[in-house]
Amino acid sequence: MSKADAFRARYDAALRAYLAARDEDSLAVGHELGRIALQDRISVLDIVEHHFGLVYEAGRTAAVDDAGALEFLLQTLAPLDVATRGFLDGTRRYAEQRARAEGLADRDKFRTALVNSLQEGFFVADHEATVVEMNHALVEIVGYPAEGLPYRWPHPWLLDKETALQQRSVVRDSGGSHYETPIRHRDGHLVWVLVTINTVRGSGSGLDAYVGTVRDITAERAFAARESAVLRLATSVAVAKSVSELLSITLDECRAALDVRRVLVAEWPNGDGEPNVQAAGRPAQSWRQLHPWLRETFQQARQQLPLTAKPIEGPDRPGKAHGLVAVLSGSGDLALWLELGSPRWISAEDRLLVTVLIGHLSLAMQHVRQFETARETSLTLQRAMLPPIQPPPGFAVRYEPAVPPLEIGGDWYDVLPVGEHRIGIVVGDCVGRGLPAAAVMGQLRSSARALLINGAQPALLLEQLDLAASLIPNAYCTTVFVALLDTGSGAMEYSNAGHMPAVIVGPEPGATTVVADAASVPLAVRRDTPRPQGVRVLSAGSTLMVFTDGLVERKHESIDVGIARAAEVLAQTADLALDDVGEAVLRELAPAPGFDDDVAMVIYRHRQPPFRFETQAAADQLAGMRRRLGEWLEGAGVPESLGADIVLVASEACTNCVEHAYRGRGDGTMLVEADAVDREIRLRVIDSGSWKTPAANPGNSGRGLPLMRAISDSMEVNSTADGTVVAAGFRPPAPAQGH
Repeated sequence: MSKADAFRARYDAALRAYLAARDEDSLAVGHELGRIALQDRISVLDIVEHHFGLVYEAGRTAAVDDAGALEFLLQTLAPLDVATRGFLDGTRRYAEQRARAEGLADRDKFRTALVNSLQEGFFVADHEATVVEMNHALVEIVGYPAEGLPYRWPHPWLLDKETALQQRSVVRDSGGSHYETPIRHRDGHLVWVLVTINTVRGSGSGLDAYVGTVRDITAERAFAARESAVLRLATSVAVAKSVSELLSITLDECRAALDVRRVLVAEWPNGDGEPNVQAAGRPAQSWRQLHPWLRETFQQARQQLPLTAKPIEGPDRPGKAHGLVAVLSGSGDLALWLELGSPRWISAEDRLLVTVLIGHLSLAMQHVRQFETARETSLTLQRAMLPPIQPPPGFAVRYEPAVPPLEIGGDWYDVLPVGEHRIGIVVGDCVGRGLPAAAVMGQLRSSARALLINGAQPALLLEQLDLAASLIPNAYCTTVFVALLDTGSGAMEYSNAGHMPAVIVGPEPGATTVVADAASVPLAVRRDTPRPQGVRVLSAGSTLMVFTDGLVERKHESIDVGIARAAEVLAQTADLALDDVGEAVLRELAPAPGFDDDVAMVIYRHRQPPFRFETQAAADQLAGMRRRLGEWLEGAGVPESLGADIVLVASEACTNCVEHAYRGRGDGTMLVEADAVDREIRLRVIDSGSWKTPAANPGNSGRGLPLMRAISDSMEVNSTADGTVVAAGFRPPAPAQGH
């Protein structure tokens, strides 16, 4: 089917659709058909003949709206009419210009005058890209005179030669190119230009030539850069949460727009005295570390009008600005210094840009100062609601506010001694944020404390908290983990109301347990069964961590993945001091932008209580001492072979007490102490007697001390008038890697 036949078929369908619908959309199809006819070179006569033939045939079978059909035809012919009139006008202008040019006596002079009259730069280059002709406008743009022609490739004003070389290839392949690039004016300053190049196909010699235009767009780009910088700055500083963040954003946006290399803020919190100084772009300095000239600049700036920028000449470069200073508050207690990369003149455009920037910075600085005040207030209130920072021995606690911490959170922890060697642990998380969540948290924490003090077991405590939560507005769905820990035996009783499971890491590599049992629904949620309760015994050297979901919950990730990651990180802290464990866990698990939810954390490292056995210095007491010491060593996780050696050394030392310290009187006592300190078992045997002088020929006796020295890693015997102390140290072997 030819293009004409295809056009007629489309015209038939479109006309019928319009006569049926008579709406604007159907009529617009006629205009599109006119554009197709213009493209496919279908004449106006063909369209008109086909239209009236179609109307005539349709009129023979049915009534046809002649007015509507004529309207559709005119809509179709409109694009052809415009094109025809444009062609006639162009032909007429061309004829006039040609007649005028032909009337000139000197065609070359006319051409030169025409080229030089152009406001844009114009050039002609040969096939090797050597510039052989350039007009006055181009001379002004690049700074290189026409007398220096020809300018061979690479042209002396080119700055980005790689991009220019790529564009040469584009011109050769496609016949034209249009691009922006920086160039270097002859006097050294940077100019941005818009270059348009077209190929003139060679005739005669067969070699192509190139003609092009160059337009200076430096001002346009500078204006766009300033507008972009202002927009980005206004957007960025609106969400800044600290002065340091605000200064960093300011430096980033002003570095390109103004060539700023450092931003300083001086703040007089009390209106007088020595100000606080914060910086971006260089290490922060105190007020006394600033150059005296800069300190004087800040002091004088406090007297100028707020929100106005004043260029300041440097002490070593008079006449050129070293930077700009402005006051960001009406009270003059906040001044800003923008230090330029190199001294230069400040243009009117620079002043305008800085003035706009300062307006945004002033508002942002007020916002930041209010934010920091609110942040400090909220954190102070939050900490006041939490228990004292100093927990019982063996415990460490951490509270990490979310970023940004504008509101008080509902996360809390409590570590409360409730009896000899018994510690109550509560970690909870209320739904929501702000004062309502804090109010719920405070009431539930107080209730849990009272229940712990009255001796409630974990499961019963949660059931009674259910009743309290049902009476407290917004306490629904609060999650709580409660445990009672015996620090002597390591036994932990616990119950979980919809909270994160606790994590226990044993002293052996790979001994990690996620305590996911004894769990039920959050507080005040209907349930049909009693709250469950579990029991676990922590071995010596084990670490327990109870935490809220902010530590492990991440978007687009299973919560189980986060819990496993937390357990792995906790296992890597076995060699750290207990007070450093919380900081290490937070550092390793913190997302790049910071935690988006509060984190409350309680960490406990179970340590075997020191062994103490005091008895009469008699031989019949040695068996009991050996049994009790052996049980303690087993509980401390000491290997069986090493435990036997320690018991042997203790037995020999006690035998010496019986035989030598009291010389069989039977009225003295002996004290055996043992403790696990820094992966070492330290043993002491103490008496208050006076050892008799060893015999000159001891026979089979007198071999105890050499044996004790040989078995132990270190040993000392100190005898005084008040008694003797035998101290020995034992280091368990390091566990094998990979087991």
